[in-house]
Amino acid sequence: MTSANPLENLSALIRCPSVTPDEGGALTALQAQLEPLGFAVDRVFFSEDGTPDIENLYARLGSDGPHLMFAGHTDVVPPGDSDKWLHPPYSAHVLDGKIHGRGAVDMKGGIACFTAAVARFIKKHGQPRGQISFLITGDEEGPAINGTAKLLEWARKRGEHWDAALVGEPTNPETLGDMIKIGRRGSVSARVTIHGVQGHAAYPHLADNAVPGALMLADSLLYPQLDRGTERFQPSNLEITSMDVGNPATNVVPGRATFDFNIRFNDKWSPEAIMAEVHNRLDRAARRTKLRSRNKQPVEFTVDWRDRPSPVFSTHDDRLIGTLAGSVEKITGRKPELSTSGGTSDARFIKDYCPVVEFGLVGKTMHMANEYAAIDDLETLTQIYQQFISDWFA
Repeated sequence: MTSANPLENLSALIRCPSVTPDEGGALTALQAQLEPLGFAVDRVFFSEDGTPDIENLYARLGSDGPHLMFAGHTDVVPPGDSDKWLHPPYSAHVLDGKIHGRGAVDMKGGIACFTAAVARFIKKHGQPRGQISFLITGDEEGPAINGTAKLLEWARKRGEHWDAALVGEPTNPETLGDMIKIGRRGSVSARVTIHGVQGHAAYPHLADNAVPGALMLADSLLYPQLDRGTERFQPSNLEITSMDVGNPATNVVPGRATFDFNIRFNDKWSPEAIMAEVHNRLDRAARRTKLRSRNKQPVEFTVDWRDRPSPVFSTHDDRLIGTLAGSVEKITGRKPELSTSGGTSDARFIKDYCPVVEFGLVGKTMHMANEYAAIDDLETLTQIYQQFISDWFA
C-alpha cells in the first residue's frame, strides 16, 4: 500500500473493527503506513481500575525544530443494527464515489488523509524543517481516561514538546471548507434525586410525592437562561436528558424521582462556577416550593455529578488559525467559519500543552448507519493537509 493514497489508507483502517476499547488492528494498520515514511512508532498501554485497558500510538518524524502534532482516534462507536447497513460496516465498500464503513468520517478518514498528506509532502519537499508527530488514541469514543490525556503526559515526560496541534475530527457541517473549530464549549452532567415518602394514592396526606418537586427543580435549571452567549461562544445550554420514578403502579405515590441533565457551557463559566450555579438554583427552588403536603419542609434532594467535567477553551494562536484558514481557502476557495460549536473532543486535553484547532471531513453521517466519506472529499482534505504542512513549516 502507498501511504500517499488516502482511499487505500482509509480502507485499511475501516476493515479493522476497532470499537472502543478494542484496538481491532487499526493501530497496527496505521503503524504500517507511518514507518515506511520514517516515523518512529511507540505503542503505549494505559490502565486504571474500573476502566478498560487502552492501547494508544505515538509516532514522530524528525528530532528538532518546530513541532506540529496531528491528533485523533482510531476507536469507533458500535455499528448498531447490522440490518440497517447496506454493506457490512467493516467492509470499506466503495460505491458511487463514496467509501462506506464505521469510522469513515469519525475519524479514520482524517487520519488517512493526514498520513497521505505527509507522504506527499515528503515526496515533494523531503523531510520537513522540524518535527511531525501523530498522537492517536483508542479511547476517544469511550470514557477518555486511558487515552489522549495520559498519552500527552507520557510523551511530555519523555521530553516531547509541541508548538501546535491539529485534530482531524469531522468539523464541516455541509461542505469541505465550511468550518474550523477553534475551541469547544465545556460540558458537565449530573443526576438529581428527589427524596420523598412512598404511600397510597388514596391517602396522599400520609405520603410525600417526589414528582412535583422533581418538576419544579428541573424547571429552575431551565429558566431563566444561563446566559446570552459571549464573543466567541453561543449561549450556554442545559438539556434535561432523562426523568424517571420507576413506578409501575397507578395507585402508589412515588417516594423517589430522578432527572438527568447535561450542560454545554461557554467561556463565561468554569466547571466550578456552573456547578455552583446549579446548586444555588436547586436550593432556591427547594425552599420555594409549596407543593409538599406532608411536612411543608423544603424538597429534599441530592446531586450526583457524572464523570469528569470538560472545561471550555478557545485558541487564540493567530499563526495556527490563520495558516490553516489560508490553506483551506487556497485549496477550496472557501473562507472557513471559525467556530466553537458542537460537542467535546480530545482537543480539551491538548490545549494544556500547545495551541490546538480542529479540521476534518464533513460530519453528516458520523455515528449513523451507513457512515460514509466522499472519495472526492478524501482527496481534497489530503490536499488541504499537505498545503497546511507546507505553509506551517514555511
